[in-house]
Amino acid sequence: MNRPLRFCMLTTFYPPYNFGGDGIFVQRLANALAERGHQVAVIHCRDAYRLLARQEPTALYADHPNVTVYGLESPWGALSPLTTHQTGWLCFKATRVQQILTAGFDVIHYHNISLLGPNILAYGRGLKLYTMHEYWLLCPTHTLFRFNAQPCLRPHCFTCTLTYKRPPQWWRSSDLLQTAIKHVDTFLAPSRFCQRLHREWGFEASIVHLPNFVPPVELASQPAGPPAGEGGPLPYFLFVGRLEKLKGLQTLLPFFQRYGKAQLWIAGTGTYEAQLRRLAAGCSNIRFLGQVAAEPLQTLYRQAIALLVPSLWFEIFPLVILEAFRQQTPVIARNLGSMAEVLGESGGGFVYTSDQELLTAMEQLITAPAYRHALGLRGYRAYQRLWTVDAHLERYFAIIAAAARTSAI
Repeated sequence: MNRPLRFCMLTTFYPPYNFGGDGIFVQRLANALAERGHQVAVIHCRDAYRLLARQEPTALYADHPNVTVYGLESPWGALSPLTTHQTGWLCFKATRVQQILTAGFDVIHYHNISLLGPNILAYGRGLKLYTMHEYWLLCPTHTLFRFNAQPCLRPHCFTCTLTYKRPPQWWRSSDLLQTAIKHVDTFLAPSRFCQRLHREWGFEASIVHLPNFVPPVELASQPAGPPAGEGGPLPYFLFVGRLEKLKGLQTLLPFFQRYGKAQLWIAGTGTYEAQLRRLAAGCSNIRFLGQVAAEPLQTLYRQAIALLVPSLWFEIFPLVILEAFRQQTPVIARNLGSMAEVLGESGGGFVYTSDQELLTAMEQLITAPAYRHALGLRGYRAYQRLWTVDAHLERYFAIIAAAARTSAI
């Protein structure tokens, strides 16, 4: 853009008050814009984080001076996000958000607004964007993972919500959401799969494909000496992510209990961790590493034979794949959701639908180091071309310009 713009990001979770990739992505986008001279305000809900985490965050994050963060809190505490969850309205925090937005913004960008409520889409004036980080616009559980067991192909929303031990959202039976989305100029889908699925499910709004990004990092060092497994420790495959049932790690554990040529290293924590540890009990080639800091995680990526992504739900755009490519490490992912799309565009790995296909892919990478290197290099070059900060922002501002022209007509 020819002049600095004023952005407002609205999201339920923002570091350190966040759980997963959506909050991290918002922070990366906000700071990338700020570093290029734009002013960015971020509005998020601390009460929502406290409701779910039941504690204060311990991590520390620093934002660019051009980023101003508003962490919403209410004297009513957890009652505030619970009321929003049930009514679809921000209620206790509405006045504060409207005060912030009266400052005037060129672009209002919504992200995960699940505990800010759909009615917040009507707040403020400016060009409005919405990134589809999950399936919240279609699904009260966000994930289209029916009964916490399998991808959802036909909605059973009431009984499925009860399976997740959540109260039904009665506002979803009204026209609140359909009315609210009319205030958004453009919806952004991180993958073509996400874009297509929303359209197939009858979501009628302008949806533009805009892939996510991860910032650049230095290449970590590779291990010195002979390849792992030749008189040294076994090579390892890597899993990175939240330890939740829909991430599918439990499908890998029996496989590695039978597989003696490599280890499985697991970086992450989550609510399903205790069950996973029980499943892996007594297996010496499965290692739980817990939460791993950013710098050592780069080394784990770089030295792994491949990243394994066994997700059982329709992943929208798993950033761990880009993080592996960034370290020239290939990826083996389940053929589900957007993962085949990302691997097809990059040529940086394999998709699988069965244990036999998974085994074949792993064997190819273990027995042919040069082939593994070639796939990793393909992934890295695709990352440099498609999924950097600069590539993302170039498309981002083109979308803003196009939306501005449309809204002015």
